[in-house]
Amino acid sequence: MPLFFLAFLGLGFNRMSMPGMPANTDYIHFLVPGIIGMTMLFTSMFAGLSVLWDREFGFLKEIMVAPVSRVSIVLGRIAGGTTTALIQGIMILGVSMILGFRITGVSSFLLAVLFMFLIANTFIGLGLIFASKMKDMQGFTLVMNFIIFPLFFLSGALYPLKNMPFWIRMLSYLDPLTYGVDGMRGALIQFSSYSLFTDFIILTVFSLLMVFLGAYFFEKSESV
Repeated sequence: MPLFFLAFLGLGFNRMSMPGMPANTDYIHFLVPGIIGMTMLFTSMFAGLSVLWDREFGFLKEIMVAPVSRVSIVLGRIAGGTTTALIQGIMILGVSMILGFRITGVSSFLLAVLFMFLIANTFIGLGLIFASKMKDMQGFTLVMNFIIFPLFFLSGALYPLKNMPFWIRMLSYLDPLTYGVDGMRGALIQFSSYSLFTDFIILTVFSLLMVFLGAYFFEKSESV
């Protein structure tokens, strides 16, 4: 799905001038950080929610009886999910370069990867919170429709947030992905609504909070 968004939206609207975008910037350059953020959001949430699959098939019960702490299990799952999300995000960045996107330098790339890392940690932690409180896969669709998609559209991944009504912009301030996408835009195309330092600090706070809460709720959850 991210590839379809990138190809059809990026190329289809590439010649359009959109209010709020930086001058002399093609839409695909504005879009790429948002699609990378979308990739990180979906992959990370699914990694967190994979606990439901483990519980459904009994694998989680086997993990829980292992002679390791639950915090270690959480950190291992976060590390694995983050690695997968980073690989997919970098792949999307590589494909975007085929479509005409250009990275200004190695430092820009490394800074973008740092924001990808923080986004992945944040939403894997959030996914673990939901997975720890849910008992089966029946609520998965609710999480998709009422959590993941609003987070994506509120982040400004597809359009400048300054074009939205005031009350929507207020809601976007509560969305961690807003700061991740904005930080990647600042790193990759040198355009952002907030300073890179602000994006980094706020996203780091969100990341630490979600990882802590994810570990806490997972530790309190039942294996069956």
